[in-house]
Amino acid sequence: QAFAAIKANGSVVTWGAAGGNSSSVAPLLTEGVVQVFGNLGAFGAIKANGSVVTWGDDDCGVNSSAVAPLLTEGVVQVYGNDGAFAAIKANGSVVTWGDDDFGGNSSAVAPLLTEGVVQANVSVVTWGDDDCRGNSSAVAPLLTEGVVQVCGTDNAFAAIKANGSVVTWGNPHFGGNSSAVAPLLTEGVVQVCGNDGAFAAIMSNGSVVTWGPDNCGGNSSAVAPLLTEGIVQVCGNRSAFAAIKANGSVVTWGDDDCGGNSSAVAPLLTEGVVQAC
Repeated sequence: QAFAAIKANGSVVTWGAAGGNSSSVAPLLTEGVVQVFGNLGAFGAIKANGSVVTWGDDDCGVNSSAVAPLLTEGVVQVYGNDGAFAAIKANGSVVTWGDDDFGGNSSAVAPLLTEGVVQANVSVVTWGDDDCRGNSSAVAPLLTEGVVQVCGTDNAFAAIKANGSVVTWGNPHFGGNSSAVAPLLTEGVVQVCGNDGAFAAIMSNGSVVTWGPDNCGGNSSAVAPLLTEGIVQVCGNRSAFAAIKANGSVVTWGDDDCGGNSSAVAPLLTEGVVQAC
C-alpha cells in the first residue's frame, strides 16, 4: 500500500499508507541505500555496508530485532512475501524474520541455509482452482516454448515470450483478460509487472500499456502523456503503480490510498530516482 524510491544520492523517499511513513528510521535513509524491498505493509533497505534497515507494519515482518545482529553487515539480497522476509548474505547463508506462518521462522530447514544459497524466490508454480489462475488450458499451446518471464496478480498470470508478445490467463477481473489491449501486446514487451488486480507492461520504445480493473491501476489514462516514452522500470503494490523514467523522475497512478497519488512528495520525485519498490 506504499512505495519507496531510492535516489541517486542513496537516500530514500517513501509515500502511501502502510510502510509509507519511514520517519522512525529516517536518519538511516539519508544516504548509502543501494536496494529497497517490500511486502504488503513493510519495507526494508540494504545499505552499502551490507546492513539492513526495516520499517512499516509489525505484522508484515518489519520487526527484525530477533535477528538484528545478523543483519549488520554482509546482506546482498532480500526477498519478501506477505508477512516475512529472507535475506541472503555474502557467505551464502540465509536469515529470515517475520510471521512464522509466512516463512519467517526457517528453523526446520536451518541446517540447509548456512551456506551455498545463491538465490531465493517467492514465486510459485500453481495448479487447481480455475478461478485462481490454476488452469491455463485455454492458452496452453502458447505456453509450450519461448516463455522468458511470468508474473501474476491475485488471480491471473501474464507471460512474456521471447518474441516480445504477452499471454494472459486467469480471472478476467484480475487482469487475466487482456483483449482490450491485445494489439499492443503482440510484440515489443520487455517487462510486465502486476499488483493485486492489474498489469503494466513496458514496451521496447519505453512506453507503458496497462490493463485490469481501474481501481487497481489498470487504467493509466490520467498519466498517459507521461507514459509514452522513457520508462525504464515499473513496480506495483496492492492497487497502484510507480514508473521510473530515464530522466530519474517517477510517475504514479492507481488508488490514492496505496500510493497512486504521490503529490505529497512530488518535488522529491522529479529527478534522481534509480529504483522504486
